[in-house]
Amino acid sequence: MSRDDVLEYCLGKAGAWRDEPWDGDVVAKVAEKIFVFLGTDSVGLKCGANRDEADELVAAYPDDVSKMPYIGRSGWNTVRFGGAVPDDEVLELIDASYDTVVSKLPKSRRPV
Repeated sequence: MSRDDVLEYCLGKAGAWRDEPWDGDVVAKVAEKIFVFLGTDSVGLKCGANRDEADELVAAYPDDVSKMPYIGRSGWNTVRFGGAVPDDEVLELIDASYDTVVSKLPKSRRPV
């Protein structure tokens, strides 16, 4: 799975859009909230409500998943492309990240 594949998948979600809030850093958002950070060889995802939940994925794939700097304490992980995490699981993680972010939006701002 490539970065372009991930971006295309993300933008296929209801209300999703591409943004570049920092020069050269591409993210996928729903409303004004980020649900995916796109790196050149990895993706940043909300992988749990807290660090303990997100650490389950780190434990399962210690060579390919790590706590994201700065926001990792809130359950965000970096998942490396082309590693041990199967593509279908990466897509499931994107779905979960999106669903988590959407669930926290006010009902009036949630996509239909």
